[in-house]
Formats: sequence, structure tokens, C-alpha cells
Amino acid sequence: MKHIKVADLMTDEAVSVAPGTAFKDIAKLLAQYDISGVPVLDDEDRVVGVVSQTDLLAHVAPGPDTSRQNGTEAEPPTAGDVMSAPAVTVRAEETAADAARLMTRRGIERLPVVDVEDRLVGIVTRRDLLRMFLRPDSEIRRRVTGEVLTEVLGVPTGDVDVHVVDGIVTLDGHVERRSQLTALLGLVEQLDGVVTVASQVTARTDDTATAHPDHARHAMPW
Repeated sequence: MKHIKVADLMTDEAVSVAPGTAFKDIAKLLAQYDISGVPVLDDEDRVVGVVSQTDLLAHVAPGPDTSRQNGTEAEPPTAGDVMSAPAVTVRAEETAADAARLMTRRGIERLPVVDVEDRLVGIVTRRDLLRMFLRPDSEIRRRVTGEVLTEVLGVPTGDVDVHVVDGIVTLDGHVERRSQLTALLGLVEQLDGVVTVASQVTARTDDTATAHPDHARHAMPW
């Protein structure tokens, strides 16, 4: 089953800065492009860090002015001084769901997308990932009935009714084995655009007490 990849949602032309980019220039870029952060690239376009609004604000927090105490003028901070490193990145071929989980786990708003050599190829944001849930209900229903029920599980047409409203999938009917029911719910939940699954499907027989080969096959993640 095809899942939405990061490459399908990312912005190719990403705004970036160099380690030597001045603090004020970074702030201007964030305001100009209405973004919350920028990746920091070395001379070979490899991502070495990220500067976010939080990083900038943390650097200007009140503190002792040691430059005046020493009679010297402080050097203006640069991206290399304030960036968070190493950068949390993602590959274009990874699934959008994996990127969303990574953002949630690390508490970040955007991820630089890199190639195998850590060179920047794009940016994906939380706003981009929310587009996963804009899949038409008709498309979600087609994938549940055609791909999950028929192609993967081999459930006869008409045994399970599928209704989708605003990404909420409702299932009603029956399958032959409980292992099929377990696989059905797991696979539907993984579909791009599905918000939640409500099921009233029943199984005619319980085959989960024994190591049924079909159960192992259906339970495998895609």
C-alpha cells in the first residue's frame, strides 16, 4: 500500500543560512518569509544545525553585559553561535507519518529534508503534514474497500460496509477470522487521511489462540 512520503509534502526551495549569517539577518529572514526557523548549511550544503525563533529569543534573554565590564565591544552573534545542533532531519523517502511522529517527539515545528549525504533538499513543516488529513473521503473509502479488504485480506465484497465522513472511517459487518479483524483495524488506521476508526465488525471464529500463518502475514506492517 502506498503511503504519502515526505517528498510529496515538502517545500523544495528552502530558506537557509550559513554559520556566519548575522543574528539580525536571520531575524529578518524569519519575518520576511513568515517561518519559524531556518537550517544552517556548511560550504557543501550539508545541514549542520537549525536556528529557530526560540533559539533567537533565548540568546537575547537578559543577562550580564560582560563586554561593557571589560571595556570591549561585543561581536554580533551569528547563526553558528545560536543554532541548535546537531539538526534533527528527515529523508525525502520516509513517510509523512514518521515525520509527524518525529516532530511530536522532539517538540519541533519543521524538519530539514536531506539526502544520503545530509545535503538539504527541502523543508517539511507541521502545516505541510496536516495536508495528509485533507484526503477526500471517497479516496479513503476506495482504499479501504479495494486495497485493504479485497486485495490484502481477501474479504468478500459486501461482508463489510465502509462509511467515511471527514476522515472518520466506520466499519460494520463481519469477517471469517479474528486475525482478519485485527489486521483490518490496524491497516485502516495506517491509511493516509484517516483520523480515527469506529468498528462494529465481528469475527465468526477466533483463531488468535493458535499460531495461524495467515494471522502472521496480515499483521505485518506495510
